[in-house]
Amino acid sequence: MTRPRALLSWSSGKDSAWALHVLRARHEIEVVGLLTTFNQVFARVAMHAVREELVRRQCLAVGLPLWAVPLPWPCPNEAYEAAMEAALARAKDEGITHVAFGDLFLADIRSYREERMASAGMTPVFPLWGRDTADLASAMLDRGTRATVVCVDPAQLDPSYCGRAYDAAFVADLPAEVDPCGENGEFHTFAWDGPAFRWPVRVRPGEVVERDGFVFADVLPVESEPVPA
Repeated sequence: MTRPRALLSWSSGKDSAWALHVLRARHEIEVVGLLTTFNQVFARVAMHAVREELVRRQCLAVGLPLWAVPLPWPCPNEAYEAAMEAALARAKDEGITHVAFGDLFLADIRSYREERMASAGMTPVFPLWGRDTADLASAMLDRGTRATVVCVDPAQLDPSYCGRAYDAAFVADLPAEVDPCGENGEFHTFAWDGPAFRWPVRVRPGEVVERDGFVFADVLPVESEPVPA
């Protein structure tokens, strides 16, 4: 039986990586590419500010092509929607019918995605939706998810958390009001290993800076990293 072909919205973070693992385990749809928006001025992920080179290394590690969507800077919402519409039109032309998202519980975000997918003629998929986030964090870590915290909203979480490993100690140290998966935007991560990866994406810490009201921890590729055949 031929499965529907899908793109996965890929932020470079732990939830995206876990969504890929879940989708592959379910065998209901075939993920054929990772869809990522980039600030084309800085060549970084639009939300997390992760370097494009590292996302391309992630794609190699998980065995999927990157569907890069370049965005201008500054990027008004109209420009974002136009860029996404063009990418989804291309996907539809190539026989891709679904787009998966790693969203967990924010109903307004889900509604927005459903509206945009409907207008593009695509079917949205939410493989992690409604999962208890404390249980989800434990499951991800127990199965070998490895990630670095690359962005913190200082209005919700102390900047000292930025640059830390996303591990059991990090989750245990979070204030009670902070979601353990950061679903309210408290923090964002870069996933470098886990069950969806064929090998780790080796990184080293870079500079921590505050910009545009957020704190960012740069992660740099380990240049000597051997890529397995």
